[in-house]
Amino acid sequence: MALSKVDFNNINVTPAASKALKWNSSANGFETGDLGGSMVLLDTVTVTNAGNITFDGSLATGFTSTYKEYIFKLINIHPATDDVTYTFGVDVSGATNYNKTITSTAFRATHGEDASSAALSYLTSADQAQGTAMQTICGSVGSDNDQGLSGELRIFNPTDATFVKHFIATTSSIAHSDRINANYIAGYVNTTTALDKITFAFSSGNQAGTIKMYGIL
Repeated sequence: MALSKVDFNNINVTPAASKALKWNSSANGFETGDLGGSMVLLDTVTVTNAGNITFDGSLATGFTSTYKEYIFKLINIHPATDDVTYTFGVDVSGATNYNKTITSTAFRATHGEDASSAALSYLTSADQAQGTAMQTICGSVGSDNDQGLSGELRIFNPTDATFVKHFIATTSSIAHSDRINANYIAGYVNTTTALDKITFAFSSGNQAGTIKMYGIL
């Protein structure tokens, strides 16, 4: 069996952080780059006392057509105000109202620190039926130092100009009433216009914490 030869001049393997070795477009040499399916860290925003964390392409990375899926890792998000709801909103180029039409569904598993309030329930307070409000990720978040939330939001193909945009959010939050909540939210943004920005905020008061933005190739 003959061995395929690689042209030495077509080898471009300069070390690059978070990159992999792959065949080039001519399939006759190697180069460094992103592989399909790779999870690429695009941005990290950490705040200690801010109203919103926004990814819009100005202060932080916004949506582009390079990636068909985005994942936002919510890390130790802590509210300044007790008993508040954490939300997100998206918008199109040139707009900052974050009032795109959304239909969503939500349920929650909960268990109290004192072993009470164990339940699995649908959350009518967190869903929307063609609503234009900021979408709930989790509610009743407490502001004590042993409270807050962590989790992730996934949004699919937000820059597509043909179809609506689906999303899934899963979070673990500690309520103001000392309950651990596992929150599950899913839905779609009912617009066929490309989205280019997203913002995260509590229903009242400021926030501290970190959000990491990843693109999936």
